[in-house]
Amino acid sequence: MDRFVLRLDNAKKAIDDADYIVIGAGAGLSAAAGIEYSGKRFTDNFKDFIDKYSMTDMYSSGFYPFKTSEEKWAYWARHIDINRFQVGKTGLYQKLLKLVENKDYFIITTNVEHQFWINGFEDERIFATQGDYGLFQCSEACHDELYYNEEQIKSMLENTVDCKIPSELVPKCPRCGAEMETNLRKDNLFVEDANWHDANGRYKNFLDNVGDAKVVFLELGVGYNTPVIIRYPFEQWTYDNENATLIRLNRDFPGAIKENESKTISFDEDMDEIFDYWLSRIF
Repeated sequence: MDRFVLRLDNAKKAIDDADYIVIGAGAGLSAAAGIEYSGKRFTDNFKDFIDKYSMTDMYSSGFYPFKTSEEKWAYWARHIDINRFQVGKTGLYQKLLKLVENKDYFIITTNVEHQFWINGFEDERIFATQGDYGLFQCSEACHDELYYNEEQIKSMLENTVDCKIPSELVPKCPRCGAEMETNLRKDNLFVEDANWHDANGRYKNFLDNVGDAKVVFLELGVGYNTPVIIRYPFEQWTYDNENATLIRLNRDFPGAIKENESKTISFDEDMDEIFDYWLSRIF
């Protein structure tokens, strides 16, 4: 039998036999779903910013040292709109939902595009630990309330001229007057609101319930940007639980640590192809 098919079958059997599925989702999942931060998607949507600032991709552009808030928010409004509000449902996330919808699953994700909610995964089963493009917070973290930002983002987009927004549209904290910031974990001022803490608690409770039961850690597109959130814990928990299987889908870093080689099924092939095969085996 072809080794790829053998890996696919072994992984599908592990998923079918598992009492619990813990999904860890990183940037590679969203990229595979079409939410790419470089290439044609970037050049088609940011030509004016590329011409003015010599930007090369959406990821590195997020760290660009804009001289004014008006320039910064012109860029970020478009970035947020394209990745959070324009995308809608995506085929790959829909396939993942179909794969696990009848299993006892939980998701931890470092992605911030809100795709799990948009595609219909249960809110009670998701922990987006790094924030959400659709939320603003006080840049000084003077309080822990978050603010849905779609209306403000659309207003910025409609009023962008020469890669700038009007000064009156720069978002300000309603309590202290400081500039607002997107709710993304980048420093110690990241706001963890009540919903964040509730989701974190549900995730910990789910892991406690797993115990030594049959569990699959399904790791999707998780690299080494923030490995302490998903990749390293998944490896540790796989090692600790004799009934655990780690299924790792990763284009660049699919390999297992030596201690878990016998308990890990790795793929560097196309995620769509993998999900299509697994779904074809659902009867």
